[in-house]
Amino acid sequence: MANFSKSNVPQFSVDVFQNEFLPEGGREVNAIVTVTSTGGGTSGRAAPSAGAGTDAGVVIMLDCSGSMDYPPTKMRGARDATAAAIDALRDGTSFAVVAGTHVAKEVYPGDGRLAVAGPATRGQAKDALRRLSAGGGTAIGTWLRLADRLLGSAEVSIRHGILLTDGRNEHESPEDLRAALDACTGRFTCDARGVGTDWEVKEVTGIASALLGTADIVADPQGLTADFTTMMENAMGKEVADVALRLWTPVGVEIGFVKQVAPTVEELTARRTEATPRAGDYPTGSWGDESRDYHVCVRVPQAGIGQEMLAARVSLIVPDPLGDAPTTLGQGLVRAVWTDDMAMSTSINPQVAHYTGQAELAQVIQQGLDARKSGDHDGATAKLGRAVQLAAASGNEDTAKLLSKVVDVVDAATGTVRLKAKVADADEMTLETRSTKTVRVKK
Repeated sequence: MANFSKSNVPQFSVDVFQNEFLPEGGREVNAIVTVTSTGGGTSGRAAPSAGAGTDAGVVIMLDCSGSMDYPPTKMRGARDATAAAIDALRDGTSFAVVAGTHVAKEVYPGDGRLAVAGPATRGQAKDALRRLSAGGGTAIGTWLRLADRLLGSAEVSIRHGILLTDGRNEHESPEDLRAALDACTGRFTCDARGVGTDWEVKEVTGIASALLGTADIVADPQGLTADFTTMMENAMGKEVADVALRLWTPVGVEIGFVKQVAPTVEELTARRTEATPRAGDYPTGSWGDESRDYHVCVRVPQAGIGQEMLAARVSLIVPDPLGDAPTTLGQGLVRAVWTDDMAMSTSINPQVAHYTGQAELAQVIQQGLDARKSGDHDGATAKLGRAVQLAAASGNEDTAKLLSKVVDVVDAATGTVRLKAKVADADEMTLETRSTKTVRVKK
């Protein structure tokens, strides 16, 4: 375990959990890397220092398309939620509000820049919100590009977006949205929310995934205010931006995969950027007071009994704004030791076993719901039954409850289920949206 301490930023630790023992000829090494930061403001355990909000910029992107008026409570709820989020801004935080339709328009401050949060600007922003009305289409890529321009105008290190939509992205092509996400990736993080049940889950979760944020459903507009307030409080707790997981491997070692496995499953393998000839960086976004787990899998060269090697070195790094060497926040080692002791080499580390199951749980939920939508009832029953079994075995009670609204559980231990004849749209969309949420190993 390694720590990093510096004034005004959290302290980081890196812990590696693995069974380092391999049988003769064994090549695959798996490890769970737990990264913890303390001293930020996300959990409320540490009070923000004076002026701590001055290094952050936030843009709220609010869907104002015509469908937001059906029912009218949606638009009212969105305005109220945005006002509550503005109230949660720390003094000194840079911010703006964008109205999103088939085009993106600045609602406040409206001069191509971000305002600085204070009593006067909060009041002006909320006055501007009251004048918003619904009308027009939906082209989310234009909202993201405007948010990027606004955030890029401010001298801040932490750049964050909050996006709310109630419908499908019908007024631009999927390619246009993908291009906008590609342009914004690495420039700011973004939480995405779908309100009601007429939006596309894969669009909203895709936005959050690409921009290293969270995604969720708010089926009832009355829940928006609490959700927006929580999102903004979390954003205000971020203290360190652009943190990357750097994986160094010796000659002959191949990368199997790198993925975040808690608090959600997020595939990072394809997001690698080369840092040095033997090291690559995987983005993790901004950090406050929190802990996340990552699953690293590497393939080592074959070796004889009694040999051992450093299979990988995992570092948490943050780049230097002036282009100098990055700062290392923490570091952990992944080892490989070859043994002829069968008990040692066949034992699966509990953390690795648990998160392998959680990753499979997320996958079979998606496969089961896709099969259900396509009319493949046998396939859906098998996949969702496996999901029920995995959720029960791992103690993922929240996911188990969501599954019980889509299937009738006959026997959770064996994964025996029956598909429900009728399922509410909100229940199916909630299960799909939250399918990647995981729980940690039971103590």
